[in-house]
Amino acid sequence: MSSPFPTVALKVQGVQILGPIPAEAKHIFSQEALALVATLHRNFQPQRKKLLANRKEQQKLRDSGVLPDFLPETEYIREDPTWTGPPLAPGLRDRRVEITGPTDRKMVINALNSGVATYMADFEDSLTPAWNNLVDGQVNLYDGVRRNLTFNANGKEYKLNLDPKRHIPTLIVRPRGWHLDEKHVLVDGEPVSGGIFDFAIYFYNNAKETLARGFGPYFYLPKMEHHLEAKLWNDIFCQAQDYVGIPRGTIRGSVLIETLPAAFQMDEIIYQLRQHIGGLNCGRWDYIFSYIKSLRNHNEFILPDRSQVTMSAPFMASYVKLLVHTCHKRQVHALGGMAAQIPIKEDQARNKAALENVAKDKLREVLAGCDSCWVAHPALVPVVLKVFNEHMKGPNQINVPPKKPYTPITARDLLSPFVPDAKITEQGIRTNCIIGLSYIEAWLRNVGCVPINYLMEDAATAEVSRTQLWQWVTHGAHTDAGKLIDKAYVAKLLNEEYEKLVKAAKPGNKFKPALAYFKPEALGEKYSDFVTTLIYDDVTTVGRPVSAEKL
Repeated sequence: MSSPFPTVALKVQGVQILGPIPAEAKHIFSQEALALVATLHRNFQPQRKKLLANRKEQQKLRDSGVLPDFLPETEYIREDPTWTGPPLAPGLRDRRVEITGPTDRKMVINALNSGVATYMADFEDSLTPAWNNLVDGQVNLYDGVRRNLTFNANGKEYKLNLDPKRHIPTLIVRPRGWHLDEKHVLVDGEPVSGGIFDFAIYFYNNAKETLARGFGPYFYLPKMEHHLEAKLWNDIFCQAQDYVGIPRGTIRGSVLIETLPAAFQMDEIIYQLRQHIGGLNCGRWDYIFSYIKSLRNHNEFILPDRSQVTMSAPFMASYVKLLVHTCHKRQVHALGGMAAQIPIKEDQARNKAALENVAKDKLREVLAGCDSCWVAHPALVPVVLKVFNEHMKGPNQINVPPKKPYTPITARDLLSPFVPDAKITEQGIRTNCIIGLSYIEAWLRNVGCVPINYLMEDAATAEVSRTQLWQWVTHGAHTDAGKLIDKAYVAKLLNEEYEKLVKAAKPGNKFKPALAYFKPEALGEKYSDFVTTLIYDDVTTVGRPVSAEKL
């Protein structure tokens, strides 16, 4: 496709770029970087396809009544007490507060100025994978690694605070999950994995520079459902390190345990990545989504309103307890979950109450043994730091004895849907409609991180919203008022909320196509594996393939 920008000449056999490479990004797409993308694609795409096919087979088994359980064939890994992860890497010893967010330039600057331990720069759930977003993100991270980052908007200048007395967070990059393609980059005529593309471009351009600056090429790995998916990442890490000439084991990969199948394979995932593992993270919203999705064929696993499915719910608390125990047994970090609140500037009383709830949630995490937690907004950093500083005196809790003896977590502990005082309310249905519609509408405008009702919502919460509605309609759940949740009832509430959103929206909004995508899912008429794959084609600007040699 033709580009309005000057482009760089590339000569990588079999590689085609279907999006423009602006002059300011030409250094990102060197021949060597694209050759790494091509090499990893050719070597590992067949295994990726096989693992994605296995996901579908496992879902068929669950649909037929075979519930998730610990794998008998890997019991030897779980029961062997002798193996551990690697020594903690530079910049990752103390991770007590981590901030997360997309890779737009302002966000990168604010995150690196936020005073946290680490910053997870996200190419996944909080970023719409439009080509311009991906290219811009890689440029921003390249500049961020080199501390050469400024931004001007509306007459205001943003720049990094380079005071030598101030800590700059260790950068960790989250590439896309295995299920996502990158349609703008073809190798031998086939779209590459979005995760391989994100990883390879960042890694090639920044691995040696991060090491020179005292940290390293570090990543968060999302959405895995099987320990062999972790092995795939480990194999990619090994080949990438060989490619650029740095020792194997330099990379660190922290894994989000955000799918129900992965919760039964924590030891195995650490084992597969044991040369490169950085820890396991409690990805709470995606975990709830995966719980519903994995068990969707069974009406005994219906969950109540999202607001009630907190981390204190027994099955969620069991998940955290198992994660902390497993990580510390293997000498790696147990990384806590997200605080998604954003400031309520116009109502100080509500803002104070919200921050108090954040503090309570983080107190629960640190007392459970977590070494870290996530925040979505810099305003939460002082609140959360205070909690961790008071209750975690060392850089982590890996070798701090638990306050209570560990009681083994069973499969039933992880599966039980019990939530105290559980109920589904009409307001819960409406909230799911609002979040689902609002997020998809924003995603279609290339915005992947959306403030809704003073919470920073991303793809994970949109997935919970549409999947809950599907579950309630499909299994004929009832509200706390005794109302049957059927298609007609949800359609009525959905249309009412849609009309309100459209009335309040600016011209040029995309609520109409958002409704077209969301409504069949919410009414139980169809079920898509991921909303992001469902609507991906709408945010791609793929043109006629152009060989990299001709760019």
